[in-house]
Amino acid sequence: MKDLDLLRTIGGAETLVAIAQVLDELPGDDSVKTPKPATPSQPIPSIAKKVASGNDTPDDWQKICFYITPIGDDGSVERKHSDLFMSSLVQPALDELGLTVVRADQIGEPGMITTQVLEYLKRSRLAIADLSYLNPNVFYEVALRHALRLPVVQLIRKADRLPFDVNQSRTLTFDTTDIYSLVPKLQTYRSEIATQARKALDDPESVGNPVSVFYPDFYK
Repeated sequence: MKDLDLLRTIGGAETLVAIAQVLDELPGDDSVKTPKPATPSQPIPSIAKKVASGNDTPDDWQKICFYITPIGDDGSVERKHSDLFMSSLVQPALDELGLTVVRADQIGEPGMITTQVLEYLKRSRLAIADLSYLNPNVFYEVALRHALRLPVVQLIRKADRLPFDVNQSRTLTFDTTDIYSLVPKLQTYRSEIATQARKALDDPESVGNPVSVFYPDFYK
């Protein structure tokens, strides 16, 4: 994708751009266009700053979707995957629902990340959980949302095998084998995320999870 100039760093996140846009930007015979420099860091959503500062209201949390995802180190394949999914799939899909997507590395102060992640897990209106790479931190956070019986939408790469404990919950599967299988389906994947997110918000019990299904009296 990078070789074809279809994967660019925009706002600190790796973003897929349309093939038509790349073709339009190709220089003519007598002109050469200079690409704009990439923004060095990913901006923190203003609403994330507000809730992290403690100056929030219940309505503010109703505008947040917490993105549970393997983040990894800078430059790692997990970070590139997370940046790509967040900017090209998850956030565009949730724009129509009026939700701002927040990831763990966009919140908190040094030494406080665990506490604030727990706060987001408990109070965010929705959570999108990317189970790709089978990251243990992701499964731990998903389990907390399940235990709290809060809406969560699961997604995973086609290359990963969904573990038994969560494979009975509906999970959106995305084929990221190569650019030729991913790019043509981007809009379809966004629509699937938006549809499942809307269903989870309108009727949380309809999506279910292992706790709500097998232990319906868990809190009684």
